[in-house]
Amino acid sequence: MVGQVRDRTAAARQTSFWIVAATLGLFLFAAAAPSPLYAVYAAKFRFSAIVLTEVFAVYALALLFALLLTGSLSDSLGRKPVILAALAIELVSMFMFVFATSVEWLFAARITQGIATGLATSPLAASFVDIQSPEHPTLAPTVNGATPIAGLAFGALTSAALVQYGPYPLSLVYWFLIAGFAVAAVGIALMSEPSTARAALRVLPRVGVEPAVRPAFLAALAILIAGWAVGGFYLSLGPSLVLLLAQTSNRLLGGLAIFVLCGVGAASIVAARSWPADRSMSRGATALVAGLLLSLAAIFAGSPALFTVSTAITGVGFGIAWLGVLRSLILRASPTGRGALLAAVFIVAYVSFAVPAVVAGYLVTRIGLHDAALWYGAAVGLLAVAGLAGTRLVSRPVG
Repeated sequence: MVGQVRDRTAAARQTSFWIVAATLGLFLFAAAAPSPLYAVYAAKFRFSAIVLTEVFAVYALALLFALLLTGSLSDSLGRKPVILAALAIELVSMFMFVFATSVEWLFAARITQGIATGLATSPLAASFVDIQSPEHPTLAPTVNGATPIAGLAFGALTSAALVQYGPYPLSLVYWFLIAGFAVAAVGIALMSEPSTARAALRVLPRVGVEPAVRPAFLAALAILIAGWAVGGFYLSLGPSLVLLLAQTSNRLLGGLAIFVLCGVGAASIVAARSWPADRSMSRGATALVAGLLLSLAAIFAGSPALFTVSTAITGVGFGIAWLGVLRSLILRASPTGRGALLAAVFIVAYVSFAVPAVVAGYLVTRIGLHDAALWYGAAVGLLAVAGLAGTRLVSRPVG
């Protein structure tokens, strides 16, 4: 009898774990869904490339704002209530996309979506740790690292396929997401609360890097910025660049670029999950530099095939370097300083995700997409080289 109860409890925890994973993946799936549509929106609502990147960037900034203000909320109120609130806000944003009639609607929808994702990020990540099986201690960090990037990959590809081949190109993907989030809400509501412990409610966010961690943080800064700046470029202007290189209007190819970058990145995280942090950072930085150099050659030559290969190599670097940065810094931090450290890491990541993309949009309006991509890739490549050098400065090995 005791064994049966234990088995049922373990099965329930496993089911809850994958409900949480699916919900997190769905949030990031939705985050990438508008990317293949940006050029369509731009043509319909008549706005420039810089406005396009601003529509992209406000999502990341709203997400960051919500994450900082609500990151510890689930420690006080419980995981389920905060996740359900985030799902409700996300559903509102999906309906805003469906009924968008102007660029102002797009800004409002992206801001709402960013708030929802920021609100959901912390309780979903914490739930992985709360309910993971003791027999698989590496499962939570692996799934937590790979699921968001995989969600971005499949969101971009699915959205691009629906835009190219499905009816109602500006709304069909959002109706699918509305159904998906509704199912996710039911799953979250039915599962047990992942954490019964409660902490005092914090109003102000905690952000900071402990003195012992600062050398490693500074050494990792360049590669952290470079990796997320690459992600921001691909999710904002990547589809348009691929269509320019391939001289086609097939939106599926644009979504494929994001899929290759993020899909390969997610697979790389899983493949390198047992690597020491310093190896992940070093090899990730090397792959990122190589991928960016090859991307510059592909753009200069106008070769979509070479650009696809370079995107895959860049994706390896993005995924492994991100894994290495997280493990290197978290393992150096004290238990009481990890929350503040992660807040600092995500500030850098999301600002790097959003701001350089807006700069790229400005360059597009001045010198065109082709030349802007060359300048952007060169700048990020220099950052990646600096990041590669920075990884050599982290001398103390961390597991």
